[in-house]
Amino acid sequence: MATAEEMREASDKLQELATISEEEEGLKEELSERLGNEIKLSFLSTGHVLSEYEEIQQISKNLNMNLTDARKQLTYPNEYVIDGQSIPDLVKKMRLARRELKGEQKDKMSKAIDNIIDAYSDHIMKCIDSIHWLKPYKHPLLKMNFTEKHLRKMEKMKSVEERRSIVDTLCKFWEKDLQIQDMAYSEEYAQISKEMKVTKKQFRDTIAKINVQKITKSKRELVQEFVLKSICENRGIGAKRIHDMMPNNLYKHTNSNMISKMVRSMDVINDNGSYYKAPSLMKKNIWAYCAAFIDSDGYITLDRNMNPRVGMVATGQRGRVFMEEMHKSIGFGRMHLDQKSPQNTRLINRLNFYSQDDVTSILTKCLPHFRLKKGNANLLLELIRMKKSYKKADWYKDRCDEIFKLMKWENHKDHVGFDWAKENIYLDDIAKLQGNCKMSLMDEMENIGGIVLKEE
Repeated sequence: MATAEEMREASDKLQELATISEEEEGLKEELSERLGNEIKLSFLSTGHVLSEYEEIQQISKNLNMNLTDARKQLTYPNEYVIDGQSIPDLVKKMRLARRELKGEQKDKMSKAIDNIIDAYSDHIMKCIDSIHWLKPYKHPLLKMNFTEKHLRKMEKMKSVEERRSIVDTLCKFWEKDLQIQDMAYSEEYAQISKEMKVTKKQFRDTIAKINVQKITKSKRELVQEFVLKSICENRGIGAKRIHDMMPNNLYKHTNSNMISKMVRSMDVINDNGSYYKAPSLMKKNIWAYCAAFIDSDGYITLDRNMNPRVGMVATGQRGRVFMEEMHKSIGFGRMHLDQKSPQNTRLINRLNFYSQDDVTSILTKCLPHFRLKKGNANLLLELIRMKKSYKKADWYKDRCDEIFKLMKWENHKDHVGFDWAKENIYLDDIAKLQGNCKMSLMDEMENIGGIVLKEE
């Protein structure tokens, strides 16, 4: 008969398999949905240039739906921005910041830039694929000098004449590009290259003729964009100052009262009229954000009396606002605000968890999201469980000493030169101490107790 520990391991593996299966099903559904949409609308990418109305008629006829539903099938990706900044502007700032870095930090910044560029390239490809009349001419289009704004302009082209002028230019360039392949440098090569440059200029001129009003945003969208950008660049700014900073075309159509109401629908924290941009993850999943915060600017530990302690630390006025917002979202814990720093720097703000129930609650909810302090969290959860039900067990005191040593090791294992002998810790014994975890034993004892109660 399998032991409780083996059953626990089997249960964990089954849970992992179930998670993997769910992720696989989700990916399959997403892939099938994307492929389904591509297959459904593939008849629009045959090379025939149609007007928007003709495309909608074709969709309605082929998919057997009314014109309103057919129009909804023609979608275009939203503009790719991060914290109100376009990707080219963001990459430019990151490259400037990289000049100040050295060694490993510089390599990490380079990888981050490459990842952003790869994601932006995928976004551009999706934009091209969503313009069905342009998709068959992707090959020559990628050799043109274009931006996301140019693609948005082409997506707004409705008439056949506008679309055909673009396609004609792309076809001319494509033809010249095929001619010049494998051709030795000569007078003819130079002439064709010159004609290709002229064709590129014609392509840009054709796009420039498109009415800018087709792609400009509404007044409200422009105001929201300006407000968000102002809050990101000026932490703690108020509605009156945002209004004063606005250009004349937006200043005349807004006031500070409108801005304060508009901010309520944005990812912004309001601290007595001072606005701060809230991380989107805080709104989407507070426990994932909380785990990331503890990993970077928090602690999971215990004192010499074996009292569990979990907390988060932030400095300054902005840190206070974030601590108050997190305390409000979590619903428990104790705030310590505006504490003096030993170095007489910015004031320190803390959100601490002292009671066993609070510590158990936050660690259990954050446990799947921890990246650096998952070992600390598991040790505290084991300790709290022992203190609640197993204080009289003969192994309780010895295991408490082991947990204290393991917690020290988790908190200082990256500390070069730490005096382990002072804490009576021997690094060769760490693996043995970790293997003495009593969670499986407590599971087994609780299962036996449950069976006895059931028989009674």
